[in-house]
Amino acid sequence: MTRPILLRNGRVIDPRRGLDQTADVLVTDGKIAAVGPGLGAPDGADIRDVRGLVVAPGLVDVHVHLREPGNEDEETVASGARAAAAGGFTAVCAMPNTDPVTDNQAAVGFIVRQSVRAGLARVYPIGAVSVGQKGERLAEFGEMVGAGAVAVSDDGNPVVSGHLMRTALEYARSFHIPVADHCEEPTLAAGGAMHEGLVATRLGLKGIPAAAEEIMVARDILLAEHTGGHVHLCHMSTRGSVELIRRAKQRGIRVTAEVTPHHLTLTDAACEHYDTHAKMNPPLREPADVAALGQALKEGVIDCIASDHAPHAYDEKEAAFDEAPFGIVGLETAFGVVHTALVQGGVLTLPELLARMSAVPAEVFHLPGGTLAAGAVADVCVLDVTAPWVVRSAEFQSKSRNTPFAGRELVGRAVVTLVAGRVAYEREAREPR
Repeated sequence: MTRPILLRNGRVIDPRRGLDQTADVLVTDGKIAAVGPGLGAPDGADIRDVRGLVVAPGLVDVHVHLREPGNEDEETVASGARAAAAGGFTAVCAMPNTDPVTDNQAAVGFIVRQSVRAGLARVYPIGAVSVGQKGERLAEFGEMVGAGAVAVSDDGNPVVSGHLMRTALEYARSFHIPVADHCEEPTLAAGGAMHEGLVATRLGLKGIPAAAEEIMVARDILLAEHTGGHVHLCHMSTRGSVELIRRAKQRGIRVTAEVTPHHLTLTDAACEHYDTHAKMNPPLREPADVAALGQALKEGVIDCIASDHAPHAYDEKEAAFDEAPFGIVGLETAFGVVHTALVQGGVLTLPELLARMSAVPAEVFHLPGGTLAAGAVADVCVLDVTAPWVVRSAEFQSKSRNTPFAGRELVGRAVVTLVAGRVAYEREAREPR
């Protein structure tokens, strides 16, 4: 039993129900009890006036890397869940490229137990497609789903074998879960450090062409059509991929896709001066790709935003550009980055953004949450969408600091995050809002 919470006078946005109005939200016993104006408070309730703030379903991130087990110096389930709650996320899905790989029932169960022990944002494990992520033999999907896996993926690696991908889609269909694929044709991408284009040529770095992604997007779409399985395309980065997905959805193929805040806002120009914090896979592309991704998100061609939170130790990122690892942290900056660029930039409305960060990702991966309907789990975020703040990586809840957004001023951040009706994060009052 948790103490009832009444959030009064907020701008309540529930994208799944098309709700956007000033109202109160009452939370009791870990559930949404009621939403409406002038609600009464039960005895002993924690009453909070959130006038001027936005109350929305907790954000959901279907693509994070939490490094546990194996690299706990970079992140753990607990530290990642804490970072998620600080960013307004109430649920995240953890990719399986841990050490050892999350490719069996026991490994999935370990992630579930670590999440429960942390008691912060919910962490849902994603199981590996193949044993050891070696791309040779299917992992046991049924046992992993029974232990709590919500999807399968070899992310970090593409599923290179067309036969294995076909079999995975057929097998996953039996368990009603998506197969999430890192779309990369490895012989085209081999040795690449950034986007293949003018900036790479000027810097003398080997590039990764857009075609490396698009070839695998096309293959996965064809296999999804052939099998009737659900393929989820991770971290889309090119305008060519957008067009392939658009045509697939018009034909009724079961394909969903995500895009990251960094691919929505940065271009390969961020790699100038060999800044390894801008090194990611897929790489940052060109301005035309950024524009196409934003429009695709608005249209629903791309379904949701995912951070691809990828922590790395400081000394790893301090290497030469072509030797440094790919990836950035993103849970604590995701909302601020996309709200500043897309909502203030006039690409999306705030309800549209919240749909792409809460209701839709929850639907795509069949997760609870994503709504403030009465009876729903009380996963809620309270956002100050007028608050300017400067990204200071030293203040992150995450164990790692590898962000290209350090020093950038953003507008909009979470101030309170509730998970199952409990306060999982609350921004300290002394911090300016």
